[in-house]
Amino acid sequence: MSGTKTIELIRTTRFCVNDPSFGDPRSHIESDPNGYAGRPAMRGLGRYYSVDVTARGEPDPVTGYLIGIKAIDRAVRDAVVPLITLACHDDPTREPATLLPELMVDLEATLPVTLAALRWNLTPYMSITMNATDSTTVILRERFDFAAAHRLHVDSLSDEENQKLFGKCNNPSGHGHNYQVEPAVEAPLPLSSQSGHGQMPFTMQDLERLVDESIIAAFDHTNLNIDPPDFSQAGVNPSVEHIARVCFERLAKAIDATDSGAKLREVTVWETDRTRCTYPAT
Repeated sequence: MSGTKTIELIRTTRFCVNDPSFGDPRSHIESDPNGYAGRPAMRGLGRYYSVDVTARGEPDPVTGYLIGIKAIDRAVRDAVVPLITLACHDDPTREPATLLPELMVDLEATLPVTLAALRWNLTPYMSITMNATDSTTVILRERFDFAAAHRLHVDSLSDEENQKLFGKCNNPSGHGHNYQVEPAVEAPLPLSSQSGHGQMPFTMQDLERLVDESIIAAFDHTNLNIDPPDFSQAGVNPSVEHIARVCFERLAKAIDATDSGAKLREVTVWETDRTRCTYPAT
């Protein structure tokens, strides 16, 4: 293979954390047949998680492999699952983000290739990520939604030009969307305390409160062309591109005011399940 370049391979591994009475999860991992749903499988009222492992390197010129995906799964179940299981059982009130440095260290020692990043999906709509280049911060992501109406229309264009440009989205009566918003916040990890993991200066609870105050309260069940001043008074067409920017600016200001050291990196807004915009692009 000529001209080989460094690539990133991302593998999602799903697993469940069950009550200790079900025994050591490693003893029955191989006997759980449905790896797609998760290994260890759910037993009783367990917890479901998944992790995204980003491996980086140059693929083998013969096989084309960077690493076999089953090898990543084994590394996760050997290094990540036991630590998360232990924390769930022994320290269930711990902030998940404070566990990421330990997960990274053990996973790096287990993987035979370079670990670039680890993303722990706490729910389908909430995750924390650590990059190998920075063990002092994590990226918090959580998805929110709001319903709003808008009409795409530019006053400086003629009615015919607006109709041609925006089509049905130029309907004078407007139309609605169930928007989804996902901020990505870079949050500092705490200095080690006697307990070994300290308190996060900025948590998911902080993010939820600030998003609710700065975005949801302002936009939910409104007409974006008329109600929020961000569009009506500024003469801004409420496209998904502009909505993403306005959400970023509102939330960034609120996060900066916390003086927690957290920083908003980007905001993604879904207009539909097929159309989304991220601001700023990185």
